[in-house]
Amino acid sequence: MEQYPERLNDIFQALADPTRRAVLGALAKGPTSISELAAPFEMALPSFMKHIHQLEASGWIVTKKQGRVRTCSIEKKALRAADAWLATQRAIWEGRADRLEAFVTARPANARGRSTRKPPTRNKDK
Repeated sequence: MEQYPERLNDIFQALADPTRRAVLGALAKGPTSISELAAPFEMALPSFMKHIHQLEASGWIVTKKQGRVRTCSIEKKALRAADAWLATQRAIWEGRADRLEAFVTARPANARGRSTRKPPTRNKDK
């Protein structure tokens, strides 16, 4: 995903805040009005709207206005972009872990810290 670093930065930056993560969790159940989304949070509506604007700007949500009600819904493109990046990272790290495991299990026992030498004996005559 090297061709999308700025987009990914925005996507993951939006997830950095617990309020925005909670909003996305609520929207996972389906489209919801902003007033319903804001109800559980103890903050003024203008402060809450900053979170909505950041989620919208990062591509996580879309909003539609019908009359006096603005409804939010999840935009799946951001989820796919984040999932693709995470899948790539997961594959890289699982490959590294597999190679490390193969390396450790392929080494002979005496190379894994078990010495075949006898410990030096102390001279008791001194």
